Amino acid sequence: MGPGPSDVSPRILNAMARPTIGHLDPLFIQLMDETKNLLQYAFQTENPLTMPISAPGSAGMEACFVNLIEPGDKVIVCINGVFGMRMVENVERCGGEAVTINNAWGEQTDLNAVEDALNVNPDAKILAFVHAETSTGVRNEAKLLCELAQKHNCLTIVDSVTSLGGIELDVDGWGIDAIYSGSQKCLSCVPGIAPVSFSEKAVSVIQNRKTKVQSWFLDMNLIVGYWGKGAKRAYHHTAPVNSMYAMYESLLMLKEEGLENAWKRHASGHDRLAQGLNEIGLELTVDSRFRLPQLNVVRIPEGVDDAKVRSHLLNEFNLEIGAGLGEHAGKVWRIGLMGYACKQRNIDHCIASLKSVLN
Repeated sequence: MGPGPSDVSPRILNAMARPTIGHLDPLFIQLMDETKNLLQYAFQTENPLTMPISAPGSAGMEACFVNLIEPGDKVIVCINGVFGMRMVENVERCGGEAVTINNAWGEQTDLNAVEDALNVNPDAKILAFVHAETSTGVRNEAKLLCELAQKHNCLTIVDSVTSLGGIELDVDGWGIDAIYSGSQKCLSCVPGIAPVSFSEKAVSVIQNRKTKVQSWFLDMNLIVGYWGKGAKRAYHHTAPVNSMYAMYESLLMLKEEGLENAWKRHASGHDRLAQGLNEIGLELTVDSRFRLPQLNVVRIPEGVDDAKVRSHLLNEFNLEIGAGLGEHAGKVWRIGLMGYACKQRNIDHCIASLKSVLN
């Protein structure tokens, strides 16, 4: 019950055990098409360029940045946790200029500050932000941030690693241009796959670049030949076939449950966890108005040894929770309620285990 990877359903693990076939086998091509359709449902998009990249979520992030940024491009980056900082790193490595908007950890990105930055930088090409900041448990106002970007003729790059499948996300409805996620959070799949989606506007920018995409492996102009050409596919790389079985199965399970039902399940689990934490004297650090239900950040009480508590939980109760990152290190615990792990039994076990260890 940490910040990821989350528990994986036995159904998904069983899917991985199916026979490995060739990455250009007609049956695998069919699976790729069905996986793409399911991913479009999860993202709520009709974008043709929607696919799972054969690498972890960090590669999904890099794919969005290297394809859309050319040397000299100005990118406004919203930072209110670790993963906004990683966006800046990507911008700079692409030769772009990062204009940062910094907000306190545990707080939302300030919409007024974003609008001010867009007004001061009319030449900005992209607005980049994290929808669900895994390091702090904060949900940023993705819909409103996208509206600001559109008002100023900016593309958007959105990190949905922790939000996909856990809270409302509407790529087409909100007008998101490039988005990436990870398989190991609310999708409850095995780590190592990065779902991405690019709008037609973003695709046009990629196709009309003046310079080559910095990364050969993540160049969408090349990958689309493998993922988007119907039955006739061009070899690009050897896809992780068995991991793709897992990805397909996890997306199928999400479709069977229904997106809104999944969102409600995570919200209900969060309410039960928050109540239980309160009953044993622990408090959540994030305001309930923008708190993530799937990633709960808990303040460590004065005088309590962070590492010792987590060690006891792991060794005595077979329970893993996450430590704080960055400036939150040693100050908070991060309790995940993601996908298959978000169930009443786990929540009750977590509360009882924490109570026992703290006593």
